[in-house]
Amino acid sequence: MTLSPHTLRPPLPLSLPLPPTSNRRPPPRPLHPALARRRRSVLLPKPPRAGAGAGDGMATHGAHPTLLEHMGRAGAPADLAVLVAHIQAACKRIAALVASPGNADLSRAKPAAAGAASAAGRDAPKPLDELSNEIILSSLQSSGKVAVVASEENDLPVWMCDDGPYVVVTDPLDGSRNIEVSIPTGTIFGIYDRLVELDQLPVEEKAQLNSLQSGSRLVAAGYVLYSSATIFCISFGAGTHGFTLDRSTGEFVLTHPSMQIPPRGQIYSVNDARYFDWPEGLKKYIDTIRQGKGQHPKKYSARYVCSLVADFHRTIIYGGVAMNPRDHLRLVYEANPLSFLAEQAGGRGSDGKTRILSIQPVKLHQRLPLFLGSMEDMLELESYGDVQQKVNPGYDV
Repeated sequence: MTLSPHTLRPPLPLSLPLPPTSNRRPPPRPLHPALARRRRSVLLPKPPRAGAGAGDGMATHGAHPTLLEHMGRAGAPADLAVLVAHIQAACKRIAALVASPGNADLSRAKPAAAGAASAAGRDAPKPLDELSNEIILSSLQSSGKVAVVASEENDLPVWMCDDGPYVVVTDPLDGSRNIEVSIPTGTIFGIYDRLVELDQLPVEEKAQLNSLQSGSRLVAAGYVLYSSATIFCISFGAGTHGFTLDRSTGEFVLTHPSMQIPPRGQIYSVNDARYFDWPEGLKKYIDTIRQGKGQHPKKYSARYVCSLVADFHRTIIYGGVAMNPRDHLRLVYEANPLSFLAEQAGGRGSDGKTRILSIQPVKLHQRLPLFLGSMEDMLELESYGDVQQKVNPGYDV
């Protein structure tokens, strides 16, 4: 007698539950009414289709205006809005680039020609830095609003057009050495008015002088943090505001209006492996606040990412001080924009002795110590006097 397969194992009745390996999905269970209300409350509406005529293509998010909507409500000049639109477009491309699985090779430094990096005071370039720089420069060029751009990745400023009303200084990808270990990175930028009184000078000279403006003349400044979220923080001189990239719409929407650094924090951010090279004033300050014996009667904690944008972003949210006490960070395109943002949020940027925004740059890639943070913490730090590290035994990291 021949047995069929069905004789040995009868088919499962349709009423039984689906086996775990089945590709057929059971119908979704309805959400509890409270959870359904919560889900509806956190979802942002999608923007209108291109060409629909709603705010010239700007998405409408109700209580969460987009970056360009915010600028329109604040009465920002049209030229500045166009420029910022191009900056945010470039930063979206960089955000996708740094999150790409193909960036591992791009994040490794290329062998530099002897003396090439040190001649201009720049770090050895990496392909990812250079690609980010190309993205930024291309976007600024296409805006038609930039006369000159000064970038960390270029030895000299780049003159773009004679009638551009603005000057842009930028670090296209800060913290790029951290890409391989998925630590946050960022883009930093500052925007100045073009100095029209220099228009008759040779191109090289007026490009240089336009790029070396004091930070007190900044029209706007910002940074973009590439991390678990992509956050665009910017100030136009009337507060510091944070916008988070909504990946469902592709828009930066307002999530941190009128950011304020707490007057005092409880965190310091510094590479304290260098403690034994620090000046006595800085050692004494750190020892004091760690023991809770400073002006704030609580013991401070250390938090250090070694990514300037990430350390500063945490400081602007939680307060405290982020610092690099040695002559390492760049005045023009790192210290000035971040100090502008700190001041607009109620904090302070200093080289340990002097307000950053009052320092007149003399070189494009000029370096200095940088201390950023809560006003009360910064004033206490500066009161110790000797906080700038002059010993610099050539750290590789």
